[in-house]
Amino acid sequence: MRLLGNLIWFIFGGIFVSMEYLFTSLALMLTIIGIPFGLQTLKLGVLALWPFGKRVIKHPTSGCLNTVMNIVWLIFGGFFICLSHFFWGCIFYITIIGIPFGKQHFKMAHIALTPFGRDIV
Repeated sequence: MRLLGNLIWFIFGGIFVSMEYLFTSLALMLTIIGIPFGLQTLKLGVLALWPFGKRVIKHPTSGCLNTVMNIVWLIFGGFFICLSHFFWGCIFYITIIGIPFGKQHFKMAHIALTPFGRDIV
């Protein structure tokens, strides 16, 4: 199921979402201040390319800096990225066939809200 889901995801839009994250990441990395945020969008782009079979885990040692960076991320765009993935997740949940794809969008919405201090395994 993981391979088939990833192939269907890739063909029907995953490549475009991943490219969008990649271009955004490159634009953010043009400035020194934007490099940490560019790395987080790059992490989202990798997840958007092949989401099936991957898990998001939280670092047990994530500290104060991750919290501050998540707040800045949330204010300057993370909330809207999360809303976008939440919207598409709800749309996919309308049909039975789309439920696995909706679950992947909800997973991406979760990491898009607070990406600092989380890893994709």
